[in-house]
Amino acid sequence: MLPISHYLLLAAVLFAVGAFGVMLRRNTIVVFMCIEIMLNAVNLTLVAFSKMHGNLDGQIGVFFVMVVAAAEAAVGLAIIISVFRSILSVETPDSSELRL
Repeated sequence: MLPISHYLLLAAVLFAVGAFGVMLRRNTIVVFMCIEIMLNAVNLTLVAFSKMHGNLDGQIGVFFVMVVAAAEAAVGLAIIISVFRSILSVETPDSSELRL
């Protein structure tokens, strides 16, 4: 059995990778995937603490986060597709052309 610190370290690394991806990448789809990585890091933390405390509260919270992530994926990808159809690009600086 691994100690909880291993799970928390992995979750911190995943969250950091996601945060750096959101800040540094210009492609909207990659930014969207980095947000999903950050949500998965939070899910890992919730499950680890739930296991440590011996209750299911964290795991129930994970299901709610997964529902929100699925809704975000559906709506977010629809928005990305509609923006791509308008300006033929998924780069974040190019979306400033939508103001016209």
